[in-house]
Amino acid sequence: MSDMRADYVIVGAGSAGCAMAYRLSEAGKSVIVIEFGGSDFGPLIQMPGALSYPMNMSRYDWGYQSEPEPHLDGRKLVCPRGKVIGGSSSINGMVYVRGHAQDYEHWNASGASGWSYADVLPYFKRMENWDDAGHGGDPEWRGTDGPLYVTRGKRENPLVKAFVEAGRQAGYQTTDDYNGEKQEGFGPMEQTVHKGQRWSAASAYLKPALKRENCSLVRGLASKIVIENGKATGVEIRNGARTEVVHANTEVILAASSINSPKLLMLSGIGPAEHLSDHGIDVVADRPGVGGNLQDHLELYLQMAASQPVSLYKYWNLLGKAYVGAKWLFTRTGPGASNQFESAAFIRSEAGVNYPDLQYHFLPIAVRYDGKAAAEGHGFQAHVGPMRSNSRGTVRLASSNPAEAPKIQFNYMSDEKDWADFRKSIRLTREVFAQDAFKPYAKHEIQPGDALQSDEELNGFIKEHVESAFHPCGTCKMGSADDPNAVVDPHGRVIGVDGLRVADSSIFPRITNGNLNGPSIMVGEKMADHVLGKAPLAPSNAEPWMHPNWQNEQR
Repeated sequence: MSDMRADYVIVGAGSAGCAMAYRLSEAGKSVIVIEFGGSDFGPLIQMPGALSYPMNMSRYDWGYQSEPEPHLDGRKLVCPRGKVIGGSSSINGMVYVRGHAQDYEHWNASGASGWSYADVLPYFKRMENWDDAGHGGDPEWRGTDGPLYVTRGKRENPLVKAFVEAGRQAGYQTTDDYNGEKQEGFGPMEQTVHKGQRWSAASAYLKPALKRENCSLVRGLASKIVIENGKATGVEIRNGARTEVVHANTEVILAASSINSPKLLMLSGIGPAEHLSDHGIDVVADRPGVGGNLQDHLELYLQMAASQPVSLYKYWNLLGKAYVGAKWLFTRTGPGASNQFESAAFIRSEAGVNYPDLQYHFLPIAVRYDGKAAAEGHGFQAHVGPMRSNSRGTVRLASSNPAEAPKIQFNYMSDEKDWADFRKSIRLTREVFAQDAFKPYAKHEIQPGDALQSDEELNGFIKEHVESAFHPCGTCKMGSADDPNAVVDPHGRVIGVDGLRVADSSIFPRITNGNLNGPSIMVGEKMADHVLGKAPLAPSNAEPWMHPNWQNEQR
């Protein structure tokens, strides 16, 4: 492939792109993957417990941030995206969530035909290498020989189990496996960790694929899709002052993220015609949906001070961190071998909601995403946020310069229901923390603090403290070819251009329940079969659990 030519050119070595490179090269096709970022070698990426570092490092992160958010007093929120092989799967929190069955029923009903839960479940099973290692869970619902290792932390900290017990005491369901038959309830959380090390899409898919002669990686900034007579024939890349073209014999596949995929489409003349013309870009295909439909999960964390020294704060000093780092480096064990998100919950915010719309990540330390621990020392926190906000934003070009970051406007909290959902989240969490299971450990509330009780007080706290869970998606929406806002059809083909597909989280019609790495990899797996013209895997007959009295009961 010395002339930079392959059957398939994939832009982006992220969650979906790595999976596609693996499956297409496995089928004997020649593949070139274009990636701007560098190596994932080194402990800051590979040690699960160090997860707060890579997403705050310009070496690994594109460093995007939102435009001033109008409903959050003009705050600019950070939007980390992986600039490294593995993409965001190399800098994320390693939490593994498939999403709820009803998410995919919604996709299917909204024009993404063939993407119902019965259709996608076989692909989740194909990609997983799930080992319950005696922790429980449902082997019938899980895959056991795929490339992606999914495990659970040791759950040795007493706070981790107290959270699940407190949920049960508050009257909620419990679940042994939220990725199995029953998402709803409190239970153990799963992580993409293998033998104490982050198991990114690069580890699972790309590195094995690159060992094949028909798959290679090319470094460079993708600046434009080359389109000739309405067909994508290659990708223009820049390396410093040098511009080259990587040629595609069959197709170009965009898997560059929900931020960079729409950016690259627009730079190539595919997008809202007026916006492209404003930047002097010739219109190849007027697709008003490109860069629209932007969604994300927002969250807050409620922090409690602990009355006993049981939290991970004991390692939050120079000696402690040195101990954790050394133990991990030499044995791949200890606190550094887990992301420490070891308990989770998915609950419904009120009666009449048919499946969970709030998610919890529980953490046995009071600490911020930027790595700053609570001043009060020992504590714990629950991250909580609504799963299906009606707020929608946009990704737009700042200029026609490929090196310039796009303008990202999430339009967070633009729907009144968002505020009500967050207030409810805070009050429901306080109720969980007040249960007997936490009596031996809970001292007082650090954040928001007991003084804040009224709607107005909570709204003020929300406005100041809400932050992204880093789950942007939806900007190249998948739908039926006659949907004016759809960008790709249910096979990922860009509507109006031949030889061009998109396969990453940008195609999600609506955001899924929980973290997006799992669904993004699934998209890569399933799209690979569409690209190859293979019959999709046989639909599953499994019946997921729904609360029998959801119309009348909140829990």
